[in-house]
Amino acid sequence: MSEFLAGRPLIVLFGVAALGYLIGQVRVLGFSLGVAAVLFAGLFVGWAVPGGALPDLVAQLGLVLFVYTVGLASGPGFFASLRLRGVRDNGLALVALCAAFGVAWLLGRLAGLPGPLLAGLFCGALNNTPALAAITESMQVAGATAAALAVPVLAYSICYPLGALLPLVAVAFAHRVFKVSYAAESISRAYRGHGEEAIVNTTARVELDCAQSAGELHHTRKLNVVFCRIRRGSLTSVVHDETLFQVGDLVSVVGPSRDVDAAVALLGSASAEHLELDRSELTYRRMFVSNPEVTERPLSQLHLPQRFDALITRVRRGDVDLAPDGHFELMRGDRVRVVAPIDRVHEIERLLGDSARRVAEVDIITFGLGIALGLLLGAVSIPLPGGARFSLGLAGGPLVMGLILGRLGRTGPLVWSSPYGANMTLRQFGVVLFLAGVGCKAGSALSAATSVSVVETLLLGATITATVVLVTLFVGRRVLGVPLSVLVGILAGIQTQPAVLAFGVEKTGKDLPNVGYATVFPLAMIAKILLGQLMLQLGGVH
Repeated sequence: MSEFLAGRPLIVLFGVAALGYLIGQVRVLGFSLGVAAVLFAGLFVGWAVPGGALPDLVAQLGLVLFVYTVGLASGPGFFASLRLRGVRDNGLALVALCAAFGVAWLLGRLAGLPGPLLAGLFCGALNNTPALAAITESMQVAGATAAALAVPVLAYSICYPLGALLPLVAVAFAHRVFKVSYAAESISRAYRGHGEEAIVNTTARVELDCAQSAGELHHTRKLNVVFCRIRRGSLTSVVHDETLFQVGDLVSVVGPSRDVDAAVALLGSASAEHLELDRSELTYRRMFVSNPEVTERPLSQLHLPQRFDALITRVRRGDVDLAPDGHFELMRGDRVRVVAPIDRVHEIERLLGDSARRVAEVDIITFGLGIALGLLLGAVSIPLPGGARFSLGLAGGPLVMGLILGRLGRTGPLVWSSPYGANMTLRQFGVVLFLAGVGCKAGSALSAATSVSVVETLLLGATITATVVLVTLFVGRRVLGVPLSVLVGILAGIQTQPAVLAFGVEKTGKDLPNVGYATVFPLAMIAKILLGQLMLQLGGVH
Protein backbone atom coordinates (compact mmCIF):
# COMPACT_ATOMS: atom_id res chain seq x y z
CA MET A 1 0.00 0.00 0.00
CA SER A 2 2.83 2.41 0.87
CA GLU A 3 4.56 1.75 -2.44
CA PHE A 4 1.27 2.16 -4.30
CA LEU A 5 0.43 5.53 -2.65
CA ALA A 6 4.00 6.86 -2.76
CA GLY A 7 3.82 7.16 -6.52
CA ARG A 8 0.31 8.59 -6.63
CA PRO A 9 0.27 11.96 -4.85
CA LEU A 10 -3.19 12.91 -6.14
CA ILE A 11 -4.76 9.94 -4.36
CA VAL A 12 -2.93 10.94 -1.17
CA LEU A 13 -4.00 14.59 -1.53
CA PHE A 14 -7.70 14.01 -1.98
CA GLY A 15 -7.77 11.11 0.46
CA VAL A 16 -6.25 13.36 3.14
CA ALA A 17 -8.75 16.11 2.29
CA ALA A 18 -11.73 13.77 2.63
CA LEU A 19 -10.43 12.17 5.82
CA GLY A 20 -9.67 15.58 7.33
CA TYR A 21 -13.14 16.96 6.60
CA LEU A 22 -14.70 13.83 8.09
CA ILE A 23 -12.70 14.26 11.29
CA GLY A 24 -13.39 17.99 11.30
CA GLN A 25 -17.15 17.39 11.55
CA VAL A 26 -16.84 15.49 14.83
CA ARG A 27 -17.99 17.73 17.70
CA VAL A 28 -16.75 17.33 21.28
CA LEU A 29 -18.38 19.60 23.89
CA GLY A 30 -19.65 21.80 21.07
CA PHE A 31 -16.21 22.20 19.48
CA SER A 32 -14.97 20.79 16.19
CA LEU A 33 -11.69 21.25 14.33
CA GLY A 34 -13.36 22.06 11.03
CA VAL A 35 -10.99 22.45 8.10
CA ALA A 36 -7.95 22.43 10.45
CA ALA A 37 -8.49 18.67 10.83
CA VAL A 38 -7.00 18.27 7.33
CA LEU A 39 -3.63 19.14 8.90
CA PHE A 40 -3.96 16.35 11.45
CA ALA A 41 -5.08 13.90 8.79
CA GLY A 42 -1.99 14.86 6.77
CA LEU A 43 0.25 14.29 9.78
CA PHE A 44 -1.18 10.81 10.25
CA VAL A 45 -0.99 9.83 6.57
CA GLY A 46 2.52 11.26 6.22
CA TRP A 47 3.64 9.22 9.23
CA ALA A 48 1.78 6.04 8.26
CA VAL A 49 2.76 6.06 4.57
CA PRO A 50 6.53 6.35 4.06
CA GLY A 51 7.20 8.39 0.96
CA GLY A 52 3.67 9.80 1.05
CA ALA A 53 4.77 13.43 1.35
CA LEU A 54 3.18 15.68 -1.26
CA PRO A 55 5.23 17.92 -3.58
CA ASP A 56 6.04 21.35 -2.13
CA LEU A 57 4.09 22.98 -4.95
CA VAL A 58 0.82 21.64 -3.51
CA ALA A 59 1.17 23.56 -0.23
CA GLN A 60 2.55 26.65 -1.96
CA LEU A 61 -0.31 26.81 -4.47
CA GLY A 62 -2.89 26.31 -1.74
CA LEU A 63 -1.38 29.02 0.43
CA VAL A 64 -1.32 31.57 -2.39
CA LEU A 65 -4.93 30.84 -3.39
CA PHE A 66 -6.11 31.10 0.20
CA VAL A 67 -4.46 34.36 1.25
CA TYR A 68 -5.11 36.14 -2.05
CA THR A 69 -8.84 35.35 -2.04
CA VAL A 70 -9.06 36.41 1.61
CA GLY A 71 -7.43 39.71 0.68
CA LEU A 72 -9.75 40.30 -2.29
CA ALA A 73 -12.85 39.70 -0.19
CA SER A 74 -11.65 41.67 2.84
CA GLY A 75 -10.14 44.68 1.05
CA PRO A 76 -13.25 46.90 0.72
CA GLY A 77 -14.44 46.29 4.29
CA PHE A 78 -10.95 46.63 5.77
CA PHE A 79 -10.21 50.07 4.34
CA ALA A 80 -13.77 51.28 4.92
CA SER A 81 -13.60 50.22 8.57
CA LEU A 82 -10.52 52.36 9.13
CA ARG A 83 -12.67 55.44 8.52
CA LEU A 84 -15.26 54.44 11.11
CA ARG A 85 -14.19 52.40 14.10
CA GLY A 86 -11.32 50.46 12.58
CA VAL A 87 -8.41 52.45 14.02
CA ARG A 88 -9.53 51.75 17.57
CA ASP A 89 -10.49 48.12 16.97
CA ASN A 90 -7.36 47.31 14.97
CA GLY A 91 -5.30 49.07 17.63
CA LEU A 92 -6.83 46.69 20.18
CA ALA A 93 -5.91 43.75 17.94
CA LEU A 94 -2.29 44.93 17.67
CA VAL A 95 -2.02 45.44 21.44
CA ALA A 96 -3.33 41.91 22.09
CA LEU A 97 -1.00 40.34 19.51
CA CYS A 98 2.04 42.28 20.72
CA ALA A 99 1.27 41.22 24.30
CA ALA A 100 1.08 37.59 23.14
CA PHE A 101 4.35 38.00 21.26
CA GLY A 102 6.05 39.46 24.34
CA VAL A 103 4.79 36.63 26.57
CA ALA A 104 5.87 34.00 24.02
CA TRP A 105 9.33 35.48 23.57
CA LEU A 106 9.89 35.81 27.34
CA LEU A 107 8.74 32.27 28.11
CA GLY A 108 10.73 30.94 25.17
CA ARG A 109 13.88 32.60 26.45
CA LEU A 110 13.32 31.22 29.94
CA ALA A 111 12.68 27.72 28.60
CA GLY A 112 15.54 27.90 26.09
CA LEU A 113 13.34 26.99 23.13
CA PRO A 114 14.76 27.16 19.58
CA GLY A 115 13.25 29.63 17.10
CA PRO A 116 11.34 27.10 14.91
CA LEU A 117 9.64 25.49 17.91
CA LEU A 118 8.74 28.82 19.49
CA ALA A 119 7.46 30.26 16.20
CA GLY A 120 5.38 27.15 15.53
CA LEU A 121 3.67 27.14 18.90
CA PHE A 122 3.08 30.90 18.59
CA CYS A 123 1.22 30.32 15.30
CA GLY A 124 -0.68 27.36 16.71
CA ALA A 125 -1.75 29.24 19.82
CA LEU A 126 -3.09 32.00 17.55
CA ASN A 127 -4.63 29.58 15.01
CA ASN A 128 -2.90 31.17 12.03
CA THR A 129 -2.01 28.88 9.16
CA PRO A 130 -0.52 31.52 6.79
CA ALA A 131 1.92 32.55 9.55
CA LEU A 132 3.01 28.92 9.83
CA ALA A 133 3.46 28.86 6.07
CA ALA A 134 5.67 31.95 6.18
CA ILE A 135 7.82 30.31 8.85
CA THR A 136 8.30 27.05 6.94
CA GLU A 137 9.06 29.01 3.78
CA SER A 138 11.75 31.05 5.57
CA MET A 139 13.26 27.86 6.94
CA GLN A 140 13.33 26.28 3.49
CA VAL A 141 15.09 29.32 2.07
CA ALA A 142 17.63 29.01 4.90
CA GLY A 143 18.26 25.37 3.93
CA ALA A 144 16.54 23.64 6.87
CA THR A 145 16.30 19.84 6.82
CA ALA A 146 13.01 17.91 6.63
CA ALA A 147 13.29 17.05 10.33
CA ALA A 148 13.79 20.72 11.22
CA LEU A 149 10.83 21.76 9.07
CA ALA A 150 8.63 19.29 10.95
CA VAL A 151 9.28 21.01 14.31
CA PRO A 152 7.14 24.16 13.82
CA VAL A 153 4.38 22.13 12.16
CA LEU A 154 4.20 19.72 15.10
CA ALA A 155 4.27 22.56 17.61
CA TYR A 156 1.47 24.24 15.66
CA SER A 157 -0.57 21.03 15.66
CA ILE A 158 -0.16 20.58 19.42
CA CYS A 159 -1.23 24.14 20.26
CA TYR A 160 -3.99 24.56 17.69
CA PRO A 161 -6.89 22.82 19.53
CA LEU A 162 -6.45 24.87 22.72
CA GLY A 163 -5.98 27.97 20.56
CA ALA A 164 -9.54 27.48 19.37
CA LEU A 165 -11.02 26.04 22.58
CA LEU A 166 -9.97 28.78 25.04
CA PRO A 167 -11.60 31.61 23.02
CA LEU A 168 -14.76 29.48 22.71
CA VAL A 169 -14.89 29.12 26.50
CA ALA A 170 -14.27 32.87 26.88
CA VAL A 171 -17.14 33.70 24.50
CA ALA A 172 -19.43 31.29 26.36
CA PHE A 173 -18.89 33.03 29.70
CA ALA A 174 -18.03 36.63 28.72
CA HIS A 175 -21.58 37.93 29.18
CA ARG A 176 -21.61 36.57 32.74
CA VAL A 177 -18.23 38.04 33.61
CA PHE A 178 -19.16 41.49 32.30
CA LYS A 179 -22.84 41.19 33.34
CA VAL A 180 -24.10 42.11 29.86
CA SER A 181 -27.32 41.11 28.14
CA TYR A 182 -26.68 40.66 24.42
CA ALA A 183 -30.34 41.38 23.64
CA ALA A 184 -30.44 44.65 25.59
CA GLU A 185 -26.96 45.89 24.74
CA SER A 186 -26.77 49.41 23.30
CA ILE A 187 -25.10 49.50 19.87
CA SER A 188 -23.70 52.70 18.36
CA ARG A 189 -24.39 53.64 14.73
CA ALA A 190 -20.73 52.99 13.84
CA TYR A 191 -21.46 49.26 14.13
CA ARG A 192 -24.75 49.24 12.26
CA GLY A 193 -25.53 48.95 8.57
CA HIS A 194 -23.55 45.73 8.05
CA GLY A 195 -26.35 43.23 7.95
CA GLU A 196 -27.02 43.47 11.68
CA GLU A 197 -30.69 44.27 11.04
CA ALA A 198 -32.98 42.57 8.57
CA ILE A 199 -34.05 44.59 5.53
CA VAL A 200 -37.75 45.50 5.77
CA ASN A 201 -40.25 47.15 3.45
CA THR A 202 -42.78 49.57 4.97
CA THR A 203 -45.34 51.79 3.25
CA ALA A 204 -45.50 55.29 4.75
CA ARG A 205 -48.42 57.69 4.45
CA VAL A 206 -47.16 61.26 4.01
CA GLU A 207 -48.89 63.43 6.62
CA LEU A 208 -46.25 66.11 7.17
CA ASP A 209 -45.14 68.88 4.85
CA CYS A 210 -41.59 68.17 3.70
CA ALA A 211 -39.65 70.81 1.82
CA GLN A 212 -36.82 68.42 0.95
CA SER A 213 -36.63 66.04 -1.97
CA ALA A 214 -35.95 62.33 -1.55
CA GLY A 215 -32.28 62.84 -2.41
CA GLU A 216 -31.95 65.71 0.07
CA LEU A 217 -33.53 63.61 2.82
CA HIS A 218 -30.87 60.96 2.19
CA HIS A 219 -28.08 63.51 2.33
CA THR A 220 -29.17 65.52 5.36
CA ARG A 221 -30.70 62.78 7.52
CA LYS A 222 -28.06 60.09 6.78
CA LEU A 223 -30.75 57.44 6.40
CA ASN A 224 -29.69 54.06 5.07
CA VAL A 225 -32.97 53.51 3.19
CA VAL A 226 -34.30 53.38 -0.34
CA PHE A 227 -37.42 55.40 -1.15
CA CYS A 228 -38.84 53.03 -3.73
CA ARG A 229 -42.43 53.43 -4.97
CA ILE A 230 -44.75 56.40 -4.65
CA ARG A 231 -48.52 56.39 -5.23
CA ARG A 232 -50.08 59.79 -5.85
CA GLY A 233 -53.77 59.52 -6.56
CA SER A 234 -54.19 56.48 -8.82
CA LEU A 235 -50.68 56.61 -10.33
CA THR A 236 -47.81 54.49 -8.98
CA SER A 237 -44.24 55.31 -10.05
CA VAL A 238 -40.61 55.01 -8.96
CA VAL A 239 -39.17 57.61 -6.57
CA HIS A 240 -36.37 59.77 -8.07
CA ASP A 241 -33.86 61.83 -6.09
CA GLU A 242 -35.69 65.01 -7.11
CA THR A 243 -39.11 63.69 -6.07
CA LEU A 244 -40.93 65.95 -3.58
CA PHE A 245 -43.38 64.15 -1.31
CA GLN A 246 -46.85 65.64 -0.82
CA VAL A 247 -49.41 65.10 1.91
CA GLY A 248 -51.53 62.09 1.00
CA ASP A 249 -48.80 60.26 -0.91
CA LEU A 250 -48.03 56.63 -0.14
CA VAL A 251 -44.31 55.86 -0.22
CA SER A 252 -42.62 52.46 0.17
CA VAL A 253 -39.41 52.61 2.22
CA VAL A 254 -36.84 49.78 2.15
CA GLY A 255 -33.89 49.36 4.52
CA PRO A 256 -32.79 48.27 8.02
CA SER A 257 -35.70 48.48 10.46
CA ARG A 258 -34.32 51.35 12.58
CA ASP A 259 -33.64 53.56 9.58
CA VAL A 260 -37.00 52.70 8.02
CA ASP A 261 -38.80 53.65 11.25
CA ALA A 262 -36.93 56.98 11.31
CA ALA A 263 -37.83 57.69 7.67
CA VAL A 264 -41.50 56.86 8.23
CA ALA A 265 -41.59 59.22 11.23
CA LEU A 266 -40.20 62.03 9.05
CA LEU A 267 -42.94 61.52 6.48
CA GLY A 268 -45.88 60.77 8.71
CA SER A 269 -46.95 57.30 9.79
CA ALA A 270 -46.96 53.71 8.63
CA SER A 271 -49.82 52.66 6.39
CA ALA A 272 -51.68 49.37 6.42
CA GLU A 273 -51.39 49.26 2.61
CA HIS A 274 -48.44 47.54 0.97
CA LEU A 275 -47.36 49.17 -2.28
CA GLU A 276 -44.95 46.35 -3.06
CA LEU A 277 -47.93 44.02 -3.58
CA ASP A 278 -49.32 46.19 -6.38
CA ARG A 279 -47.69 44.95 -9.59
CA SER A 280 -50.13 46.46 -12.08
CA GLU A 281 -47.69 49.18 -13.25
CA LEU A 282 -44.41 48.35 -11.53
CA THR A 283 -42.96 44.91 -10.95
CA TYR A 284 -39.87 43.60 -9.22
CA ARG A 285 -37.38 41.00 -10.33
CA ARG A 286 -34.32 39.42 -8.73
CA MET A 287 -31.30 39.42 -11.04
CA PHE A 288 -27.69 38.31 -10.89
CA VAL A 289 -25.04 40.94 -11.55
CA SER A 290 -22.79 39.18 -14.06
CA ASN A 291 -21.79 42.01 -16.44
CA PRO A 292 -18.34 43.33 -15.37
CA GLU A 293 -19.08 46.64 -17.10
CA VAL A 294 -21.51 47.65 -14.32
CA THR A 295 -19.51 46.43 -11.32
CA GLU A 296 -17.17 48.38 -9.06
CA ARG A 297 -18.90 51.63 -10.06
CA PRO A 298 -21.23 53.77 -7.93
CA LEU A 299 -24.87 52.98 -8.65
CA SER A 300 -25.46 56.65 -9.47
CA GLN A 301 -23.27 56.21 -12.58
CA LEU A 302 -25.67 53.60 -13.98
CA HIS A 303 -28.51 56.18 -14.08
CA LEU A 304 -31.18 53.50 -13.67
CA PRO A 305 -33.97 55.93 -12.67
CA GLN A 306 -33.24 58.23 -15.62
CA ARG A 307 -32.74 55.49 -18.25
CA PHE A 308 -35.31 52.90 -17.18
CA ASP A 309 -37.40 54.55 -14.45
CA ALA A 310 -36.07 51.75 -12.23
CA LEU A 311 -34.42 51.29 -8.84
CA ILE A 312 -32.33 48.64 -7.11
CA THR A 313 -33.95 48.34 -3.68
CA ARG A 314 -31.77 45.69 -2.06
CA VAL A 315 -28.65 43.67 -2.76
CA ARG A 316 -27.99 40.12 -1.63
CA ARG A 317 -24.23 39.64 -1.15
CA GLY A 318 -23.24 36.28 0.24
CA ASP A 319 -25.66 35.68 3.11
CA VAL A 320 -26.40 39.35 3.83
CA ASP A 321 -29.06 41.71 2.47
CA LEU A 322 -27.95 45.33 1.96
CA ALA A 323 -29.86 48.53 1.20
CA PRO A 324 -27.89 50.38 -1.53
CA ASP A 325 -27.57 54.12 -2.05
CA GLY A 326 -26.08 56.10 -4.92
CA HIS A 327 -22.52 55.45 -3.69
CA PHE A 328 -23.02 51.69 -3.42
CA GLU A 329 -20.86 49.60 -5.78
CA LEU A 330 -22.17 46.34 -7.19
CA MET A 331 -19.94 43.27 -7.37
CA ARG A 332 -20.14 40.32 -9.71
CA GLY A 333 -22.19 37.64 -8.01
CA ASP A 334 -24.52 40.08 -6.24
CA ARG A 335 -28.20 39.27 -6.53
CA VAL A 336 -30.21 42.47 -6.75
CA ARG A 337 -33.90 43.23 -6.45
CA VAL A 338 -34.97 45.63 -9.20
CA VAL A 339 -38.23 47.59 -9.25
CA ALA A 340 -39.15 48.80 -12.76
CA PRO A 341 -42.00 49.23 -15.21
CA ILE A 342 -43.03 45.86 -16.60
CA ASP A 343 -41.94 46.72 -20.16
CA ARG A 344 -38.39 47.75 -19.11
CA VAL A 345 -37.39 44.62 -17.17
CA HIS A 346 -35.71 42.85 -20.12
CA GLU A 347 -33.55 45.91 -20.85
CA ILE A 348 -32.29 45.92 -17.26
CA GLU A 349 -31.60 42.18 -17.44
CA ARG A 350 -29.37 42.77 -20.46
CA LEU A 351 -27.57 45.59 -18.65
CA LEU A 352 -26.85 43.63 -15.46
CA GLY A 353 -26.19 40.33 -17.23
CA ASP A 354 -28.39 38.09 -15.06
CA SER A 355 -26.31 34.98 -15.85
CA ALA A 356 -25.87 32.36 -13.12
CA ARG A 357 -23.10 30.72 -15.16
CA ARG A 358 -21.00 33.87 -15.49
CA VAL A 359 -21.14 34.68 -11.77
CA ALA A 360 -19.49 31.32 -11.09
CA GLU A 361 -16.54 32.12 -13.37
CA VAL A 362 -13.28 33.82 -12.45
CA ASP A 363 -11.58 36.34 -14.73
CA ILE A 364 -8.32 34.43 -15.18
CA ILE A 365 -6.52 37.48 -16.60
CA THR A 366 -7.00 39.70 -13.55
CA PHE A 367 -6.86 36.78 -11.09
CA GLY A 368 -3.55 35.55 -12.45
CA LEU A 369 -2.11 39.05 -12.77
CA GLY A 370 -3.11 39.91 -9.20
CA ILE A 371 -1.44 36.80 -7.78
CA ALA A 372 1.68 37.44 -9.86
CA LEU A 373 1.88 40.99 -8.48
CA GLY A 374 1.42 39.61 -4.96
CA LEU A 375 4.23 37.10 -5.44
CA LEU A 376 6.50 39.87 -6.71
CA LEU A 377 5.65 41.96 -3.64
CA GLY A 378 6.36 38.99 -1.39
CA ALA A 379 9.77 38.48 -3.01
CA VAL A 380 10.96 41.98 -2.05
CA SER A 381 13.60 41.57 0.66
CA ILE A 382 13.88 44.27 3.33
CA PRO A 383 17.10 44.51 5.37
CA LEU A 384 16.76 44.49 9.16
CA PRO A 385 19.24 45.54 11.88
CA GLY A 386 21.87 42.90 12.60
CA GLY A 387 22.18 41.73 9.02
CA ALA A 388 18.86 39.86 8.90
CA ARG A 389 16.40 40.34 6.05
CA PHE A 390 12.62 40.23 5.96
CA SER A 391 10.08 39.62 3.21
CA LEU A 392 6.33 39.12 3.09
CA GLY A 393 6.86 35.87 1.21
CA LEU A 394 4.19 33.62 -0.28
CA ALA A 395 1.84 34.24 2.63
CA GLY A 396 2.09 38.01 3.06
CA GLY A 397 2.67 39.30 -0.46
CA PRO A 398 -0.51 37.95 -2.10
CA LEU A 399 -2.53 38.88 1.01
CA VAL A 400 -1.45 42.52 0.95
CA MET A 401 -1.89 42.74 -2.81
CA GLY A 402 -5.34 41.15 -2.50
CA LEU A 403 -6.35 43.78 0.06
CA ILE A 404 -5.18 46.59 -2.21
CA LEU A 405 -6.77 45.23 -5.38
CA GLY A 406 -9.96 44.30 -3.52
CA ARG A 407 -10.22 47.91 -2.39
CA LEU A 408 -9.50 49.27 -5.88
CA GLY A 409 -12.08 46.97 -7.40
CA ARG A 410 -11.43 48.20 -10.92
CA THR A 411 -8.52 49.71 -12.85
CA GLY A 412 -9.92 50.89 -16.17
CA PRO A 413 -11.28 47.80 -17.92
CA LEU A 414 -9.65 45.42 -15.41
CA VAL A 415 -12.01 44.20 -12.67
CA TRP A 416 -9.97 42.74 -9.81
CA SER A 417 -12.75 41.41 -7.59
CA SER A 418 -14.12 37.91 -8.05
CA PRO A 419 -17.71 36.67 -7.54
CA TYR A 420 -18.53 35.79 -3.94
CA GLY A 421 -19.25 32.12 -4.62
CA ALA A 422 -16.14 31.61 -6.74
CA ASN A 423 -14.00 33.39 -4.13
CA MET A 424 -15.26 31.14 -1.34
CA THR A 425 -14.68 27.99 -3.40
CA LEU A 426 -11.10 28.95 -4.28
CA ARG A 427 -10.42 29.95 -0.67
CA GLN A 428 -11.65 26.62 0.66
CA PHE A 429 -9.74 24.67 -1.98
CA GLY A 430 -6.58 26.65 -1.25
CA VAL A 431 -6.55 26.06 2.50
CA VAL A 432 -7.19 22.34 1.97
CA LEU A 433 -4.22 22.09 -0.43
CA PHE A 434 -1.97 23.89 2.03
CA LEU A 435 -2.98 21.93 5.13
CA ALA A 436 -2.72 18.60 3.33
CA GLY A 437 0.68 19.51 1.88
CA VAL A 438 2.35 20.68 5.09
CA GLY A 439 0.68 17.95 7.15
CA CYS A 440 1.94 15.12 4.95
CA LYS A 441 5.44 16.59 4.79
CA ALA A 442 5.65 17.04 8.55
CA GLY A 443 4.19 13.60 9.18
CA SER A 444 6.83 11.94 7.02
CA ALA A 445 9.54 13.51 9.22
CA LEU A 446 7.67 12.85 12.48
CA SER A 447 10.02 10.18 13.77
CA ALA A 448 13.03 12.45 13.27
CA ALA A 449 11.50 15.36 15.21
CA THR A 450 12.42 14.46 18.78
CA SER A 451 12.92 18.00 20.13
CA VAL A 452 9.22 18.73 20.70
CA SER A 453 7.99 18.26 24.28
CA VAL A 454 4.21 17.91 24.09
CA VAL A 455 3.42 19.01 27.66
CA GLU A 456 5.76 21.99 27.64
CA THR A 457 4.57 23.12 24.21
CA LEU A 458 0.93 22.74 25.21
CA LEU A 459 1.34 24.82 28.37
CA LEU A 460 3.21 27.59 26.58
CA GLY A 461 0.64 27.66 23.79
CA ALA A 462 -2.23 27.87 26.28
CA THR A 463 -0.53 30.78 28.02
CA ILE A 464 -0.16 32.68 24.74
CA THR A 465 -3.81 32.08 23.82
CA ALA A 466 -4.97 33.13 27.29
CA THR A 467 -2.98 36.37 26.94
CA VAL A 468 -4.81 37.26 23.74
CA VAL A 469 -8.22 36.41 25.23
CA LEU A 470 -7.71 38.41 28.44
CA VAL A 471 -6.19 41.48 26.80
CA THR A 472 -8.86 41.59 24.09
CA LEU A 473 -11.86 41.19 26.37
CA PHE A 474 -10.79 43.31 29.32
CA VAL A 475 -9.10 46.14 27.43
CA GLY A 476 -11.80 46.13 24.77
CA ARG A 477 -14.67 46.17 27.26
CA ARG A 478 -13.32 48.02 30.31
CA VAL A 479 -11.03 50.54 28.61
CA LEU A 480 -12.47 51.06 25.12
CA GLY A 481 -16.11 50.27 25.83
CA VAL A 482 -16.59 48.11 22.71
CA PRO A 483 -20.01 46.39 22.68
CA LEU A 484 -19.56 42.80 23.80
CA SER A 485 -21.49 41.53 20.76
CA VAL A 486 -18.82 43.14 18.57
CA LEU A 487 -15.95 42.25 20.90
CA VAL A 488 -16.46 38.50 20.60
CA GLY A 489 -16.17 38.94 16.83
CA ILE A 490 -12.97 40.97 17.28
CA LEU A 491 -11.57 38.13 19.41
CA ALA A 492 -12.45 35.65 16.64
CA GLY A 493 -10.78 37.95 14.08
CA ILE A 494 -7.61 38.29 16.17
CA GLN A 495 -7.47 34.50 16.42
CA THR A 496 -8.49 34.29 12.70
CA GLN A 497 -10.74 31.48 13.90
CA PRO A 498 -14.09 30.99 12.07
CA ALA A 499 -15.26 28.47 14.69
CA VAL A 500 -15.11 31.17 17.37
CA LEU A 501 -16.98 33.55 15.07
CA ALA A 502 -19.74 31.03 14.37
CA PHE A 503 -20.11 30.34 18.09
CA GLY A 504 -20.20 34.07 18.83
CA VAL A 505 -23.00 34.63 16.29
CA GLU A 506 -24.94 31.74 17.81
CA LYS A 507 -24.35 32.93 21.38
CA THR A 508 -25.28 36.58 20.78
CA GLY A 509 -28.15 35.87 18.43
CA LYS A 510 -26.91 38.73 16.22
CA ASP A 511 -24.71 39.31 13.18
CA LEU A 512 -22.64 41.93 15.03
CA PRO A 513 -19.75 39.51 15.68
CA ASN A 514 -19.29 39.45 11.87
CA VAL A 515 -18.67 43.21 11.97
CA GLY A 516 -15.88 42.90 14.54
CA TYR A 517 -14.39 39.90 12.75
CA ALA A 518 -14.24 41.59 9.34
CA THR A 519 -12.74 44.75 10.85
CA VAL A 520 -9.64 43.18 12.41
CA PHE A 521 -9.17 39.99 10.40
CA PRO A 522 -6.92 41.37 7.61
CA LEU A 523 -4.61 43.31 9.94
CA ALA A 524 -4.46 40.42 12.41
CA MET A 525 -3.52 38.07 9.57
CA ILE A 526 -0.70 40.33 8.37
CA ALA A 527 0.53 41.06 11.90
CA LYS A 528 0.76 37.37 12.80
CA ILE A 529 2.67 36.60 9.62
CA LEU A 530 5.18 39.32 10.48
CA LEU A 531 5.39 38.46 14.18
CA GLY A 532 5.81 34.75 13.43
CA GLN A 533 8.79 35.44 11.16
CA LEU A 534 10.24 37.85 13.71
CA MET A 535 9.92 35.18 16.38
CA LEU A 536 11.78 32.76 14.12
CA GLN A 537 14.57 35.26 13.45
CA LEU A 538 14.97 36.16 17.13
CA GLY A 539 15.21 32.51 18.11
CA GLY A 540 17.45 31.58 15.19
CA VAL A 541 16.57 29.61 12.05
CA HIS A 542 17.88 26.05 12.41
